[in-house]
Amino acid sequence: MSVKEINPLEMKDNVFRLIGQDWLLVSAANGGKTNGMTASWGGFGVLWARPVAFIFIRPTRYTKELVDAQPHMTLSVFDRSMKPMMNYFGTVSGRDEDKIAKSGLTPAERDGYTYFEEARLSIFAKKLYAQPLEEKYFTSTPDAARPKEDPRIYYPERDYHTMYVAEIEKVLIRE
Repeated sequence: MSVKEINPLEMKDNVFRLIGQDWLLVSAANGGKTNGMTASWGGFGVLWARPVAFIFIRPTRYTKELVDAQPHMTLSVFDRSMKPMMNYFGTVSGRDEDKIAKSGLTPAERDGYTYFEEARLSIFAKKLYAQPLEEKYFTSTPDAARPKEDPRIYYPERDYHTMYVAEIEKVLIRE
């Protein structure tokens, strides 16, 4: 299988399925360390006349330290057969073990981005904006009749995500 670079406008995946069901592996490298984490919250769109991805990372995640230390990150999508690996990346901390080595993924580098040879889709994204979510800006009102509509239920420890908006600079697709 070969890797082909495509324009973000050529992406054919349903973004709701891509993020919410297939999941993304958000990865970054810094100081010789590479780590990744599973993300199932985020999106793709256009902001400031650029194709962008937006993702959310909790402050306790080790990957956040690496993302914060670099101007860019990689968003990888894998075949569904690799869902157990994606689950592993979402439940084990890179502080505790080398998840990439243990997973058997093959890191590669291109244009300063670290990505994985096994990914069916690799999105190279340059950070444009980062903002911690704050409870005071939630616009929904808690409603006992519809508790799942209140975003606060996702933060019992008040460990609100940081939202990152990143320009999609390059997309690689495995053919």
